[in-house]
Amino acid sequence: MSDKLLYALTRPLLFSLDPETAHNLTLPALKNAAACGLTALVGKPARDPRTVMGITFPNPVGLAAGLDKDGAYIDGLAALGFGFIEVGTVTPRAQPGNPKPRIFRLPQANAVINRMGFNNGGVDAFVANVQASKFYQNKEGVLGLNIGKNADTPIERAADDYLHCLEKVYPYASYVTVNISSPNTKNLRQLQGGSELDALLAQLKDAQQRLADKHKRYVPIALKIAPDVDGDQVKSIAAALLQHKMDAVIATNTTITRDAVKGLPHAEETGGLSGAPVFEMSNIVIRALKSELGDALPIIGVGGILSGDNAQAKIAAGASLVQLYTGLIYRGSALVKECAAALRNSR
Repeated sequence: MSDKLLYALTRPLLFSLDPETAHNLTLPALKNAAACGLTALVGKPARDPRTVMGITFPNPVGLAAGLDKDGAYIDGLAALGFGFIEVGTVTPRAQPGNPKPRIFRLPQANAVINRMGFNNGGVDAFVANVQASKFYQNKEGVLGLNIGKNADTPIERAADDYLHCLEKVYPYASYVTVNISSPNTKNLRQLQGGSELDALLAQLKDAQQRLADKHKRYVPIALKIAPDVDGDQVKSIAAALLQHKMDAVIATNTTITRDAVKGLPHAEETGGLSGAPVFEMSNIVIRALKSELGDALPIIGVGGILSGDNAQAKIAAGASLVQLYTGLIYRGSALVKECAAALRNSR
């Protein structure tokens, strides 16, 4: 049975459940299927290696952070054929996140609103999960580890949280993503501003160099930004990325705008909107970043990819790699192969 047909059969059941309940059932099922070898039946994309950030990615289609916040399901997710897996966002200390319900489907718009709030078990448990995965143990592929700050850490001390997490995850990461763009942690996006961003990046780069010397291995750092930035903000962010010699930028996270979903059920729920409505918003940011960065810094494109054509559009806008999340909810794992096939001849 193809993964496309299997998902067509299971999607009605999953969509009959509360979104977070469906999420919490699907990931353990995927983990168990991988442990039993059942995911070996899922066809994998052909190798299509791309070198980005000095890392060779088996194919240019990755999993975006957020699906596996604790790094507990890496092996199951890796079995779906991604060219790279990004897990997190993780914070120094465990935290429950925001009250439930906190995930809402908008199927008419192929969209999701979430206000999870970095719910996770803390960085020590996260690292233990990463170490326990066969994907990490056997060096099977590219693993991105996404870090954030605790909700109760004052914004003026946010750098302390990022530096703590960077220190903890550095030995186990292919690359580290610094998430300053979630709308679900109070004031977090303030870190995208000029002086705040400059100070944070300076400290991260200092720590990166120290950790590279300590571990005898350079681990690239990517910055993940929001789609809700204007042209001047993009210019400022791009200048900071270049000044501090960051390794990549991920564009983009979810949006707080609701123009594309007005009038739909759940449209006024607070949180970040992802899926199809973010597609062109993220493309605009990617094009603007590409204009400022040229080939000096790679862009990883994420936001609203629900087809191979969407993935191609991200690359055409200036991205070197793409990531999926909400599209998997609406299309299932067949989307990974579709996007990989669509990008096979793109450079």
